[in-house]
Amino acid sequence: MLGEQTREQLAADLAQAERSRVPIDPLTNAHPDIDVVDAYEIQLINIRQRVAGGAKVVGHKVGLSSAAMQKMMNVDEPDYGHLLDDMAVYQDKPVPVSKFLYPRVEVEVGFILADDLPGAGCTEDDVLAATAAFVPSIELIDTRIKDWKIKLCDTIADNASSAGWVLGEERVSPKDIDIKAIDAVLRCNGEVIAEGRSDAVLGNPVTAVAWLARKVDSFGVRLKAGDVVLPGSCTRAIDAHPGDHFVADFAGLGSVKLTFE
Repeated sequence: MLGEQTREQLAADLAQAERSRVPIDPLTNAHPDIDVVDAYEIQLINIRQRVAGGAKVVGHKVGLSSAAMQKMMNVDEPDYGHLLDDMAVYQDKPVPVSKFLYPRVEVEVGFILADDLPGAGCTEDDVLAATAAFVPSIELIDTRIKDWKIKLCDTIADNASSAGWVLGEERVSPKDIDIKAIDAVLRCNGEVIAEGRSDAVLGNPVTAVAWLARKVDSFGVRLKAGDVVLPGSCTRAIDAHPGDHFVADFAGLGSVKLTFE
């Protein structure tokens, strides 16, 4: 475990890398004794500073929610990051690739909460009861670590590699669709480049959100009414380049698009 001064320095290094768009070496290289608690505390240092500067927490994202990603990272549970209002991107406004280091997109069935979720005892039934709607979404991920050469504690400290998200217009009640059987297709510049299904996320995206509610409670964080929750990607992550136009179609849920310049 790291000391508080070291945590604060690593948080400052990540924040500077994001501002300057100059990546840094993996934290785990110089600090092999860093653990998951250190990494979440480093993440929270930067989130608190951004909130103090005027940003607002509007939701959370779950990462490492597929069996393949957990195996690659040698972990047995997902991780999470915060969504801030200044991270939102929009369907009708191209996103400059130059704002990021190594941008990628992921296709996700988003949740919009109507009610607060319980913490430590949160169940899948609690999540469904509190969800106002499912929504088509694309998460924009990035890393402040050189060349995506990350280990678990690197990505957790780096806000779970989150950088932005966009929501489609459609909203579908949990009562009107089977959350475990939503087929998703991602096109880039008109060509199909990835396909998946919602149950790629822990077998059920609702499971990921219930896990998230329990996990963040241990850090004094709660999922609240109005929050956006991104439970994890239905497909592999895709690199984004200037001029790319992405469209994600979800069976029974609608579509969402994102353009880069």
